[in-house]
Amino acid sequence: MAILIYSLIFIKDRQAQLNDQLITMNGLNGTNLVAISLGEITAVVSEIKKIELVANQANAIRFAEIIDQLDQQFTLLPMRFGSIVDTLDTVSQMLKTNYQGFIKNLVEVENKVEFGLKIYCDPEKLKEELRLKSESESEILDDSNTEHSVSVYRVYVNKKLKAHRLEQKLLSYIEGVTAEFSEIIGQWDAKSKIKKMVTSAKVVDAVFLINRAGKVDLVRSIEGLQAKYPRLSFVLTGPWPPYNFVDVTLK
Repeated sequence: MAILIYSLIFIKDRQAQLNDQLITMNGLNGTNLVAISLGEITAVVSEIKKIELVANQANAIRFAEIIDQLDQQFTLLPMRFGSIVDTLDTVSQMLKTNYQGFIKNLVEVENKVEFGLKIYCDPEKLKEELRLKSESESEILDDSNTEHSVSVYRVYVNKKLKAHRLEQKLLSYIEGVTAEFSEIIGQWDAKSKIKKMVTSAKVVDAVFLINRAGKVDLVRSIEGLQAKYPRLSFVLTGPWPPYNFVDVTLK
């Protein structure tokens, strides 16, 4: 029998409340959830047979649901699916050895939740709209309309130049949207990780950590961006436990 770890909770003086909640919950495969504590940290674990821990969608979803239920009431560090150790004593030793690192991370995510934002577009339609709105197109001479013969090479260069300038306009446009989004979440002192131009259609893929109190205002702000940029599709997900903002190297 092995030990499956679900999360590390910043328990402080709320151990009794956690114990009461764990009584009403079950772990994977209906097992009892157990609290292993050290100082201000409690690891929520359950026993499991390694052969029962099948990495399928149902188990992964159930594992995430348990963490999410705990996250509604407590500040926690979620563990990855399949975080297994041999015994309860191993869990206690892990808490002892990594205690300061766990505390540091828990303080950073205290009273905060994670959201994800993906911004999609139809790249060809967006480029066409940017091209039509651009006044700089007139700066590129179209020698094909003159009476003088032109080389195929010159036509090719002009075509590539137009395509390059259009790509630059697209990048500048996405930079502007990203800056506006970053300014919005900055008002909640958010931490963020943002990837731009992930694919031609997914122009922004971001995760960020904000204060719990800012959830309603965040949704309204993203709705405002959607109205302002109808050519883009804003997909906001969350709130989630802080999966992308845990930075601990276990010793």
